Amino acid sequence: MVVAEGKRWRFAMVCSSNMNRSMEAHSQLGRAGLDVESYGTGTHVKLPGPSLHEPNVYDFGTPYGAIYDDLRRKDPDLYKRNGLLPMLKRNTSVKLAPQRWQDNAGDGVFDMIMTFEERVFDLVVEDMNNREPKLMKSVPIINMDVKDNHEEAGVGAKLAVELCQKLEAIDGDWEEIIDDLINGFEKQHKRRLAYSIAFY
Repeated sequence: MVVAEGKRWRFAMVCSSNMNRSMEAHSQLGRAGLDVESYGTGTHVKLPGPSLHEPNVYDFGTPYGAIYDDLRRKDPDLYKRNGLLPMLKRNTSVKLAPQRWQDNAGDGVFDMIMTFEERVFDLVVEDMNNREPKLMKSVPIINMDVKDNHEEAGVGAKLAVELCQKLEAIDGDWEEIIDDLINGFEKQHKRRLAYSIAFY
């Protein structure tokens, strides 16, 4: 899809820990030549541990490489088998460390924010509503529920690329056609999307 010059959109992909769903989308959007950043909304970065009651917990800003080294030291077989080590290796090729959405005001303005879980969507909407609008620039926040596993993250990321390309290709005001675009996308892919509009 050829995009007219001067119509570049800036996209934000958001999940809970900025580890799997948002990072797979970040990776695929980046490969598709789109301008993208990614974030998590959690208090900490949480990854599965040896049991449900023993997750691996890290602060946002801890480099993916450091988390990779930590898990490889703890139990290389387990974390290779459950996909965490390959996921972290992928993440190191995309950016340095997980970033928290609520701390990102300095990162500038996005043209579209996409979330992959209803709870994350609610947190992003709440955060945007708590920010004081200065530019009065509207931004769509779109949620598409994606299960937090590697396979579903891959499927969700492909759909995210398609949706972002459709948005970037809009000629004119996105607010006039967003309902039709989302309805068409839902019918085509049999996925329910929710969206809200916030302001910068």
